[in-house]
Amino acid sequence: MFVTSGADLALASRATSASPQMRYSSSPTAELLQLPNATLYQCAEQLLDFGLAEKVIIGAMLTLITVVTVMGNTLVVIAVSVVKKLRQPSNYLLVSLAVADLSVAVAVMPFVIVTDLTGGMWLFGEVFCNIFIAMDVMCCTASIMTLCVISVDRYLGITRPLTYPARQNGQLMAKMILGVWLVSASITLPPFFGWAQNVNTEGLCLISQDFGYTIYSTGVAFYIPMLVMLVMYYKIFKAARKSAAKHRFSGFPRQKDLETVANDGLKMQRLKPPGMAEECAALSRFLGRERKNISIFKREQKAATTLGVIVGVFTICWLPFFILSTARPFICGIECSCIPIWLERTLLWFGYTNSLMNPFIYAFFNRDLRSTYKDLLRCRYRNINRRLSAVGVHEALKV
Repeated sequence: MFVTSGADLALASRATSASPQMRYSSSPTAELLQLPNATLYQCAEQLLDFGLAEKVIIGAMLTLITVVTVMGNTLVVIAVSVVKKLRQPSNYLLVSLAVADLSVAVAVMPFVIVTDLTGGMWLFGEVFCNIFIAMDVMCCTASIMTLCVISVDRYLGITRPLTYPARQNGQLMAKMILGVWLVSASITLPPFFGWAQNVNTEGLCLISQDFGYTIYSTGVAFYIPMLVMLVMYYKIFKAARKSAAKHRFSGFPRQKDLETVANDGLKMQRLKPPGMAEECAALSRFLGRERKNISIFKREQKAATTLGVIVGVFTICWLPFFILSTARPFICGIECSCIPIWLERTLLWFGYTNSLMNPFIYAFFNRDLRSTYKDLLRCRYRNINRRLSAVGVHEALKV
């Protein structure tokens, strides 16, 4: 995202246009070596020169990341579309996230792989450069913004289960998803309307390095969503701790303890000594409240754990890249990039791997999604809804 080719070709392109003799030199690296030393120092890093074995290894690794990203996010879309139990408004956000991540894998990653294997040279022309940057920024921002909205949805669903209607209202959830994509478009469109033109000369395709646009785009696409996610995680974690402290006896009651008390209560009710009926009824109400409290506590704990993992993985994947993207124009200026290509590409792919990990994170914490994955991968399409319902009934009987 935001970096789509080697930084070192900006001035090389200009030098090539000015000097016909250089246009037909043996390699882009050779062209760069003919530039003045001062120019190389200020704005250029040499193209990466991979051998055949290195290209095979790098290409295989990046292709594997792309294929697994496509498979994982496709499973999410199919699972929610096919399984009735998963086809609920609260999962629409997961589908939106999967579509955004799938778009990154299909429309962005293949072009980045080709650019990386050429050592950082953009081979797809100046016209497609703007289209490519738009797709990259739109899809990556939509993925990040959807993670942000999911964190807010989880928080409101846990803390305001009665007054928060979006989880039962498909139209309201659809409006939230539309808002995510519109915000993503607000970052994508400015270069098409004259503000912050992208750098797209021969061999170079780089998002605009305009100072104002860089602060705006990185802030909306990453820093604000990350701050919101951290706040939501803190609030859910705080609510879980408060719930645990509020509903704890000397230690938090275990399910076996409640079952033992309940059985004793039933035995006492059969004896029916004087005044025991009222005590049994009070005990029954108490057990009902405690069961509900345990259910709420477990739900809050699960939400806090899930969101914590999501925020942690998201931050590890994207934070280094966005720090680099924010600092780059202030370090290198707005004409090009002076950051080493290997560093740019490494941090960029760390960000892309977030799209790979999202579907597996949610499957790890969602039994229904995990079971559906297994059935789909085993091609067990028949009676998939019946099997999932049976599993749900079995789990309910255990409680």
